Amino acid sequence: MRRAVCPGSFDPVTNGHLDIIGRASRLFDEVIVGVLVNQSKTGLFTVEERIDMLREVTASYDNVRVEWFRGLLVDFCRAQRATVLIKGLRAVSDFDYELQMAQMNIGLAGVETLFMPTNPLYSFLSSSLVKDVAKWGGDVTPHVPDVVREALKTRLTPPA
Repeated sequence: MRRAVCPGSFDPVTNGHLDIIGRASRLFDEVIVGVLVNQSKTGLFTVEERIDMLREVTASYDNVRVEWFRGLLVDFCRAQRATVLIKGLRAVSDFDYELQMAQMNIGLAGVETLFMPTNPLYSFLSSSLVKDVAKWGGDVTPHVPDVVREALKTRLTPPA
């Protein structure tokens, strides 16, 4: 079975993330969306909330499942019996960092990294940018699934 991991913090998941996940699902028998638990960072959404949103927005893909992990990504890949990582690249600046990570991952555990260029519609999109726009009342409708838009609105709208 060809199994790949698509890792990230997904705080929150964007349409750019979903584009990469969907394209990966056509290439592999199974895609595991790995949600990183980073104890040194406080996200806008809890890991459980991110997982719930991801499961909802990937439910139409029969071969995608969502799991969380902490620690080394290659250890998560080993535990999932996945030999490939899928990473979306938005710009050349992403490549510099991701290439270093890919070289470390293959050296540590023989895990290959497949770089997918982001759809040009999402080349500027990041979770941080979406959160900033939403925080100031901007419309993030074109950039995130409806469930995420509603969660952002609920989380970021101050009580009246």
